[in-house]
Amino acid sequence: MTKLAIPYDSKMFHQDFIFGVATSSYQIEGDRASRLDSIWDIFCQQENTISDQTNGDVACDHINRWQEDVNLICDLGVDAYRFSISWPRVMQENGQVNETGLAFYELLIDTLKMQGKKVFVTLYHWDLPQYLENKGGWLNRQTAYDFADYCALIGQRLGNKVDAYTTLNEPFCAGYLGYELGIHAPGLTGKKNGRQASHHLMLAHGLAVQVLRQHCPEADIGIVINIHPGYPLSQSADDIAATQMGGEYLFYWYLDPLLKQSYPSVIEHLNASEQPDILPGDMAIIAQPLDFIGMNYYTRNVYTMNAQGWFEIVPPSHGNLTEMGWEIVPEAMTEMLVTLHNEYDLPPLYITENGAAMPDKLENKRVMDQNRIAYFQSHLLAVHNAMEQGVNIKGYFAWSLLDNFEWAEGFSKRFGLVYVDYATQERFWKDSAIAYRDMLTSRTLSTNE
Repeated sequence: MTKLAIPYDSKMFHQDFIFGVATSSYQIEGDRASRLDSIWDIFCQQENTISDQTNGDVACDHINRWQEDVNLICDLGVDAYRFSISWPRVMQENGQVNETGLAFYELLIDTLKMQGKKVFVTLYHWDLPQYLENKGGWLNRQTAYDFADYCALIGQRLGNKVDAYTTLNEPFCAGYLGYELGIHAPGLTGKKNGRQASHHLMLAHGLAVQVLRQHCPEADIGIVINIHPGYPLSQSADDIAATQMGGEYLFYWYLDPLLKQSYPSVIEHLNASEQPDILPGDMAIIAQPLDFIGMNYYTRNVYTMNAQGWFEIVPPSHGNLTEMGWEIVPEAMTEMLVTLHNEYDLPPLYITENGAAMPDKLENKRVMDQNRIAYFQSHLLAVHNAMEQGVNIKGYFAWSLLDNFEWAEGFSKRFGLVYVDYATQERFWKDSAIAYRDMLTSRTLSTNE
């Protein structure tokens, strides 16, 4: 078995560095009958939304198999588990807690803590209750306040048992993909919709940080942002300008409000009718002090300027690609992290998602995914290289613990360290899971020595 060949004498393996795995609620939980509908339930029912016409009604049946999955986490030897709480599972439409739904997470957290695992909870991983979408969803400013109320109730109940709370996961996906391009739930389109939804998501984050500080003073509080570092197709002035424009519009739109109390200059390229409605004081609310920022990295973007003077992403047509068609460029991860470190006054960082969908085949109860092992190895080294250049990175979470429902791709793409037979729900360790475990075992042995 090929091991993950990571340098054991690096800062990465300081005893405080955290290695973990991550999942999200809608992608693994199933048990739709025990919660309210989310926007993804309704989106999956529409035609031409999910590539394989599936949904998350059962997913990985994690609600019923959570103890087995906790055993997987423990057997992997990771330090921490990052998962999300399903807003529609823990809240009722009247604003009261669904006690049965919350009890599931309380038991999960208590079990993880008894096993010595750190708990990283994401409070919004895109599964907005449908009843709120019926009132306008993230286009309705009130949803930001409803989110804060939900976070307050969860904070009161879970408190400091949770090591780290993440308010939002990738507001880019929720706002841009869901409300501007329409390829994620709820499937709306238009620049105004995307910009307004994104602003209300960021406002929700700031409001949530305030209430979590009240109820969970000992827990770390942050947000998870994804960035695809940008590169110009050519060295022409237009492509270089398109690269800056695309990066600001797609990714720095979510980072700048947190750290600069402003949206990036690309906002000036939008017509007044396309710009979000921003009320006085909003930017100060968004820019709450953070204990950490989670960074999700998968690939880079290559940009060119189109005939309308707007950026365009050039899809990779060759090279080393994942099953998602994403280019594998670990050095871009290092460059991104170092650039952020140099350009912003950053809080500590976690790599909260990093992984790859590969063409996995289960043969004789084994998945020989050497390609995924190589992916993890190269990207962990990319993290190490960034740390050597001064970037304060406190941990790394592999995406994902399990194969799962991959949003608009349904079950057609597999990111997991653990293979899931969806017909039987049987779990099988992939070679990458064994390599990850062996790497963590070697780290433990090295630390003890």
